[in-house]
Amino acid sequence: MNYTRRINYYETDRMGITHHSNYIRYAEEARVSLMDKIGLPYSSVENEKIIIPVLGIKCDYKHSTTFDDIINIDIKVKSWNGVRITFEYTITKNDGKDLVALIETSHCFTDQNLRPINLKKIKPEWNEIITKCMEN
Repeated sequence: MNYTRRINYYETDRMGITHHSNYIRYAEEARVSLMDKIGLPYSSVENEKIIIPVLGIKCDYKHSTTFDDIINIDIKVKSWNGVRITFEYTITKNDGKDLVALIETSHCFTDQNLRPINLKKIKPEWNEIITKCMEN
């Protein structure tokens, strides 16, 4: 799935370069967009008293961006076991010519007390949606 956005002026630092912390936000924007597109919007998931906390983030910066650049974020489900999910993000600019960053985030589906839950057991229809997303 692809997510595209423009770099805003306020996201840059004194040198005019996009501040590194924003790439984690961009990954979150792409992830929320992916969940919407596959039919599991965060609001619906949370209405079921299920949350998806971040367990870890890896980010390798490759090329800088500046105000008004258009970036494309290609996001895919890298792994899924019913409880844990890992997303992989490839951020590029200039129509894919410049690799900007490679990001990976890992998450766990939990109840509101942060106890892991297995969607294969309690929400098999959601498990099927995520499994299909991973295969595509």
